[in-house]
Amino acid sequence: MLLVFRENLCYNAKLKCNAQAEKAGEGGSQIDEGGTYNMSLQVENLEKNMAKLTIEVSAEDLEKAIQNAYKKQKNRIAIPGFRKGKVPRKMIEQMYGKEVFFEEAANIVIPSAYAKAVDECTEDIVSQPTIDIVQLEVGKPFIFTAEVALKPEVTLGQYKGIEVDKADITATDKEVEDAIEKERENNARTITVDDRPVQDGDVVVLDFEGFMDGVAFEGGKGENHSLTIGSGAFIPGFEDQLIGAEIDKEVEVNVTFPENYQEASLAGKPAVFQCTVKEIKEKQLPDLDDEFASEVSEFDTLAEYREDVRKNLTEKKEEEAKSAKEEKVIDAIIAEAQMEIPEAMLTTQQRQMADDFARRIQMQGISIDQYFQFTGLTKEAFFEQLKPQAEQRIKSRLVLEAVAKAENFEVSEEEYTDEIKRMAEAYRMEEDKLTEMISDFEEKAIREDLCIKKALDFAVENAVEV
Repeated sequence: MLLVFRENLCYNAKLKCNAQAEKAGEGGSQIDEGGTYNMSLQVENLEKNMAKLTIEVSAEDLEKAIQNAYKKQKNRIAIPGFRKGKVPRKMIEQMYGKEVFFEEAANIVIPSAYAKAVDECTEDIVSQPTIDIVQLEVGKPFIFTAEVALKPEVTLGQYKGIEVDKADITATDKEVEDAIEKERENNARTITVDDRPVQDGDVVVLDFEGFMDGVAFEGGKGENHSLTIGSGAFIPGFEDQLIGAEIDKEVEVNVTFPENYQEASLAGKPAVFQCTVKEIKEKQLPDLDDEFASEVSEFDTLAEYREDVRKNLTEKKEEEAKSAKEEKVIDAIIAEAQMEIPEAMLTTQQRQMADDFARRIQMQGISIDQYFQFTGLTKEAFFEQLKPQAEQRIKSRLVLEAVAKAENFEVSEEEYTDEIKRMAEAYRMEEDKLTEMISDFEEKAIREDLCIKKALDFAVENAVEV
């Protein structure tokens, strides 16, 4: 369950804003060297845990940003009589208007100015900002607003003595035998047979062609297709009608496509497939004996292997029961608590989850656009699907933060050091090098995560199994 809280959940916008400011600096777009400038901040609390930050940057710093914008864009501006990159700024402004560099200047100022404003702000910002420019004129201060969500207050109800159903973690004899049988299936060998017809469980190689009202339909033909009888890979009823078929003898298979079939033109309609089985292969399972046990495990006897399977199944059930108990406890605490989640906070969480998902599948060589093509989802539908999970993550963290606060949990230096050791081992890094890389903000986040883990453990330990 702790994995939930390792996800990228923006409870404080400072890290993201500072990263944006650094990115702006890399492009040479800081207002001046070092990024120091004069600004003021006003915070107005709005309804539903929202706030408006009014940020005012001095006219002098706006002028520096406009000059930086001119330097970035002058090489792209051509005016007769001047070489590219040599056109004076005043000449460009005379021809295109003084506003010609305003958009670029605003893009230079806003990330750094907003990051600094967030650092100065005493509120806990939990969303990306909605920016609105109020004043952008030469010789006047640059004023813009940022509407943001604030971390909501949580009123806890009952969080100790939560009742949960006691889980059965016993591995039954059937589960043990099913696991062993699955291992036999994994180690089965396939042999070709030619002295009998198709039986259930065989692997057949067949040619087929589908017809509707005597006319072949597109996509209904296949050659040398491998199919396991009983796998359910084909239309319901198709595989059953191949049982008893003989090699090289044509078989007529009559089926009706499901109503929800992916190809709308075929959904709910009857079809006839002309099939010819070209090859029959049967699986031969290894004998269930000591030799099998020694081949698939580190044990010499089947009895020892069977006990190890039971032990592993029990451990798996224990882990599943632990996770299920954590989820039930958190759900119960959320149900008893009161909080109002700002929509902007929810949207930010959805966006971060979408970005994380895109990065994960990219590592597998699939772009997010390809994923949408494969699944038929739109970006909007995918984003909406994330909403319930995003809301659950937010509420889970908020209530556990509240529990940690109510119980006055703190993280000792020893506990923090142990966590750094664990992280160093996970990342295969030297501990001192990892420590050097961790910023003050990240250290704070790690300590907060450890506090939340304590709150979760506390709530689970104080739950009552019934």
